[in-house]
Amino acid sequence: MELEILTAKSSKSIATITVNPNTTIGAIKQQLYELKKAPYVQRQSLRLDAKGKALADSETVKSLSLRVGDKLYYKDLGPQISWKTVFLVEYAGPLVIYLWLYQRPWLFYGDVVSTKVDCTVNCAAICWTIHYAKRLLETLFVHRFSHATMPLRNLFKNCSYYWLFAMYVAYHINHPLYTPPSKLYFYAGLATFALCELGNLFIHLALRDLRPPGSTVRKIPVATGNLWTLLFNFVSCPNYTYEIGSWIGFTIMTSCLPAGLFTLAGAYQMTMWALGKHRAYKKEFSQYPKARKAIFPFIL
Repeated sequence: MELEILTAKSSKSIATITVNPNTTIGAIKQQLYELKKAPYVQRQSLRLDAKGKALADSETVKSLSLRVGDKLYYKDLGPQISWKTVFLVEYAGPLVIYLWLYQRPWLFYGDVVSTKVDCTVNCAAICWTIHYAKRLLETLFVHRFSHATMPLRNLFKNCSYYWLFAMYVAYHINHPLYTPPSKLYFYAGLATFALCELGNLFIHLALRDLRPPGSTVRKIPVATGNLWTLLFNFVSCPNYTYEIGSWIGFTIMTSCLPAGLFTLAGAYQMTMWALGKHRAYKKEFSQYPKARKAIFPFIL
């Protein structure tokens, strides 16, 4: 059977594709690329109607109930970049920027070589390094992405957020006039940071094990034998819960206003992501636990 491919923007016909009931959307995209009617597969989006939702590459002609003479609409998503590359760049930046300002370069602080560095400042640099080094290693060896690429423009947006906030936080914590908090705040914040970083790592490992290598399989996340994953019993996205907890701990440990603003901004964004994922889980899985919240146990 044949399907006509139209542009989503102008409904202009660009190709007629021969398919069978088992042909996938991914295979149709590959045909368009080989016919030189569209760019590489990751840049393409196919829909059932011009303003509809993008179809998954795994969908088949049969599963979509497509018939002879039906049409699909094509949209160019623009230049793409791999998720892994975006993560590596956006996480490497804060690490380099923070450690550079930790050295108190003359460009920012003038000549302060003789000024003593407080223990809290040193510990904050270590915690910041651990967090972003962990993120880089997880990107390389733990995360399994459901999508291969994202729009290139997201790289600049994401890097601006992470890099500029890193400079803002680092400038104040490493400033010669920085005043450290009391020992109580320092140790309470440090303990909170360490515990939440561990929890975040174990959640990421549990999420990795839900998806076989090279697949886009989705399953209901559940607690494993690891005690840190018990948070799955209460929220859909405990990785975000632990992440926010880490930055709350960092803020308490340093008692630095810019760190608090970074925590608030991150908490807002992660809450939005968690709510979206929570809705998707409930829509996709009819047996999804009804008592679970999105990110904050018993609250939201």
